[in-house]
Amino acid sequence: MVGIQSADVQNAKVQNLGIQLTDVSKSFGALKVIHGVDIKIEQGEFAVFVGPSGCGKSTLLRMIAGLEETSGGRIEIEGRDVTHKEASTRGVAMVFQSYALYPHLTVFDNMAFSLSVAGRPKAEIAEKVRSAAEILRLTDYLKSKPSQLSGGQRQRVAIGRAIVRQPRVFLFDEPLSNLDAELRVKMRMEIARLHRQIGATMVYVTHDQVEAMTLADKIVVLKSGVVQQAGAPLDLYRNPDNMFVAGFIGSPGMNFLSGKVVGNADGRLVITLDDQPETSIALPLTGVLPQAGAKVFIGVRPEQLALDGEVRSASLQVKAEFIEELGGIAYLHALTRTGTELTIECRSDHRPKPGEPVVLTMTPETLLAFSENGRRIR
Repeated sequence: MVGIQSADVQNAKVQNLGIQLTDVSKSFGALKVIHGVDIKIEQGEFAVFVGPSGCGKSTLLRMIAGLEETSGGRIEIEGRDVTHKEASTRGVAMVFQSYALYPHLTVFDNMAFSLSVAGRPKAEIAEKVRSAAEILRLTDYLKSKPSQLSGGQRQRVAIGRAIVRQPRVFLFDEPLSNLDAELRVKMRMEIARLHRQIGATMVYVTHDQVEAMTLADKIVVLKSGVVQQAGAPLDLYRNPDNMFVAGFIGSPGMNFLSGKVVGNADGRLVITLDDQPETSIALPLTGVLPQAGAKVFIGVRPEQLALDGEVRSASLQVKAEFIEELGGIAYLHALTRTGTELTIECRSDHRPKPGEPVVLTMTPETLLAFSENGRRIR
């Protein structure tokens, strides 16, 4: 797809701009669903909007596409204000959860449909469809009907229909939700390869944080129409701003233990856990520390908890409940004394039995601290 790729690269050099949302809001009557969103997506970047159902991620994507009216703020694409422009003038192409293919048309005709309607020359249409088919490995299926294709192949046809338009921006609205687990993994690889090959700006919506982590250059985490944090996947995983991001990013999610502050001095926050008040843990922190008596939460990833036998500087007694065996690794699900559920990654051959007491050890330097309102204590 040399022609399409070179056009995108050339356009990127000229514009050097992607998408910018400034104080964007959306209301349906008295109900406000998007609250003052500020996002900058660089030219050629793969950005993923992620969050639970109802967080506003699809609404935000549809506002960028021009399928939803913007109630407030400004949307720019490549430096051009498109806030109130028609969808057809924004230079974007959208791929939906539903393939929405015409069953009576061949793969070629489905991919060529928008160009045919626009009255483009047949030679141009043929070249663009062939180029897109090469990228998506659909060349052998151009004469097939959608009913003769697998779910993954149909989704590739839907993506090809977007590619032939040579858009400035690709928008994906949960495009893999209708596929089974194996096909989802394969299609994630296809979409990542597509992005590397054509270098276009892409915005992808999903509720699956595994998709977000594996695809994104930048993840935007949303909750109730508010951006909780935006950044590179590993930055959000290792350095979350609040408990929501810490718990949402990562699979399995982060464990949280409640406790209280018993002292702070010399850059260390000393806490006791509600589940084991006889033991204190000193966390090395550099910011403003809460005073003694304040309620806090400690976050620890499953891979940062170790079974007894490994020397660490803090420990916690739990009871094994269930082992989730995955072969090379397993996840131990355990309960603390007060009934808090924990997930522990096990990579050794030792697998505790249900009901067995277990001592977990952890390193204070790897623990994250959060205030009672969920904000990170740094």
